[in-house]
Amino acid sequence: MKLSEMRQLLAERKIQLTKSLGQTFLHDANQLERIANCAQLGTHDKVLEIGPGLGPLTELLLRRARRVLAIEKDRRLVDLLTERFGNAPNLQLIHADALEYLQQNHDWRDWKVVSNLPYSVGSRIVVELAQKPQPPALLVVTLQLEVAQRILAGPGSENYGLLSVLVQSRYEIGKHFKIAASCFFPQPEVDSACIVLQGRVQPLLASSAQSTFVEVVKKAFSQRRKMMSKLLKEKWAVGQVEAAFSRAGLENNIRAEAVSVKQFVELAGVLSSREEKQSA
Repeated sequence: MKLSEMRQLLAERKIQLTKSLGQTFLHDANQLERIANCAQLGTHDKVLEIGPGLGPLTELLLRRARRVLAIEKDRRLVDLLTERFGNAPNLQLIHADALEYLQQNHDWRDWKVVSNLPYSVGSRIVVELAQKPQPPALLVVTLQLEVAQRILAGPGSENYGLLSVLVQSRYEIGKHFKIAASCFFPQPEVDSACIVLQGRVQPLLASSAQSTFVEVVKKAFSQRRKMMSKLLKEKWAVGQVEAAFSRAGLENNIRAEAVSVKQFVELAGVLSSREEKQSA
């Protein structure tokens, strides 16, 4: 879908886009193809698309995948997409708030997510998907460049934080590339990036320790300049924290920004097992 076609379609429908919904649509054909190619779709694949908008990416996905589930919050765009793709047998279009829909108990293990995510909720959607009991096998998502940099960051980087750890605990970083603001309509004030996140074949974290892991990471990054051990001792007993730090090979004065994802997993595993013993 060309930019001129987007403008015409919106004008004919008298649709004024809503900033609060983060509505900005990718129109560059080369970038759309690049995103679809990253998903390596075949006729057996099931794809989840969040925020299809006017459907330029949806059109590519429908040609390549066995099934496309598209979730759109804007009723006006749902009606438009229904008219565009109503005859597509492999499309299921849902009018819903994606975050609310994802909070339902779905098994996404056999799904690939391919989406130009709404700017307003992009990071929250990625975390929600990553923390599902059965997360998608693959995420190919376009986000604000700043958000993408935070997801991709490693220990010691100024961008490394809660988002980095929660996502990387479930996914390995794959291909990623920048997309200029000029490729979108309306043109945003910032650039974007597409990132590929491949589900880990061997999970780093036991499901029984998941809730403790999230609690540890959130607590650790709640005050970035403070020693992590002090923050964790506000929640767990001194002996528990010291034992966990020893097992993970961490110095007592280390800050969260210097702790790797695997070390956070080790901490959570020790603290979780001790909690289980105490409650037994």
